[in-house]
Amino acid sequence: MKKPYNFAVAGVAVSVLIINQAEAANTWTEARNDAMGGTGVASAHYGSGVLINPALLAKSKEDDDITVILPSVGAQVSDKDNLQDEIDQISDQISYYENVIENLTTQALLTDPQGTVRQLQLAATTLADELEFLDGKTAHGNAGAGIAVSIPGANISMAFVAKAYAHARISSEIDPQDIVFLRNIENSAGMTSQMAFSAAINGSDVITQNLNSTASGRAAIVSDYGIAVARQFEMNGIPVSVGVTPKLQQTWLYNYTTSIYTYDSSDFSSSRYRNDDTSFNVDVGLAADFGDNWTIGLSGQNLISHDIDTNDIRILNGRTGEVVSYQDTYQIRPLVTAGVAWHTDLLTLSADADLTETKGFKSEANSQYAGVGAEVSLLGWLAVRGGFRGDVKGNDSNVFTGGLGFAPFNSVHIDLTGIYGEDETWGAGAQFSMTF
Repeated sequence: MKKPYNFAVAGVAVSVLIINQAEAANTWTEARNDAMGGTGVASAHYGSGVLINPALLAKSKEDDDITVILPSVGAQVSDKDNLQDEIDQISDQISYYENVIENLTTQALLTDPQGTVRQLQLAATTLADELEFLDGKTAHGNAGAGIAVSIPGANISMAFVAKAYAHARISSEIDPQDIVFLRNIENSAGMTSQMAFSAAINGSDVITQNLNSTASGRAAIVSDYGIAVARQFEMNGIPVSVGVTPKLQQTWLYNYTTSIYTYDSSDFSSSRYRNDDTSFNVDVGLAADFGDNWTIGLSGQNLISHDIDTNDIRILNGRTGEVVSYQDTYQIRPLVTAGVAWHTDLLTLSADADLTETKGFKSEANSQYAGVGAEVSLLGWLAVRGGFRGDVKGNDSNVFTGGLGFAPFNSVHIDLTGIYGEDETWGAGAQFSMTF
């Protein structure tokens, strides 16, 4: 029953991102540091610091000039069971099932009762098999994008930033009574015959109203628009940088919950299932240099907590006559990350660890990430990168990362990222930046 892997879930995340003009576990996407295990709190360059740790904006060198990132994009998906396509195929199965029922006639039942009943039994068997396969399955995808203009200064450095990150999750809620009902049709010719006669006389609703499993597609897009300022101080001979990014924050939530038998991923972004919120938030950061080769950093993103409810979607249970409410809450919480980096002109080693949990929808388990990475700079214009990122809570897939960086003439930078991990997790990213 398992089918070849594809990027359908990532497509959902990316599509809802694009709809609103907007990686993974972070609230930022930056191809160089994504390739280094998702690290960057202490190792990012000044031109991308505003995306990760605004304090790094103040770490520009004398010969550094304005840097423009336009854009940085990335996506990652975990879908080992090809769930998105499987749920979409359920609607095809139910259409066939309904067609069999609609084509039932009293004459057909009288002239070929065994053949007609067997046809209905086979349709019920196929549908029951699909539901059993989907039971308990989930898939999720993430996507992000960002642009930034960083302007170094002798006293105060500034940057303008617009970034967005999206998270989408597909899940099914299989009603066990659906499977029982379909298996009874499969195994009881007498019962099936009675239902067939009833459907032929009264219509297919007498059978399909007993099917009440649901599928949910939930997604959140958070977009930030901010101006960062940073400055470097001397404290007991140690250069210490401090940065802050006040920002306008817009959030779009999607709660596409419907009968699994009518689920269609193209309806994910319909206005019926979408709501939005606008608020204010702030990122802060610290960085300190110890000697020529060591940097430690601390970043705090989204320091103002905010809870946003999705639309309340209500579905009628045809079996019981009850109306069931489906609603979730998206949680924006402070994310504090510590990092350390050792760097030379040839080699950079980095490590980051979240000090707080990453929260999202209340219906999902929290995660807490740690990563390590390395970069080797070759020939002055080529960089090779690799890393590892894991969830210490064990609720998300551990991934290996890698990538390349090209810097012809040291003014144009092209960075590429690849991600691979557990549970058929795949990802990719790219970034284009220029230095003037």
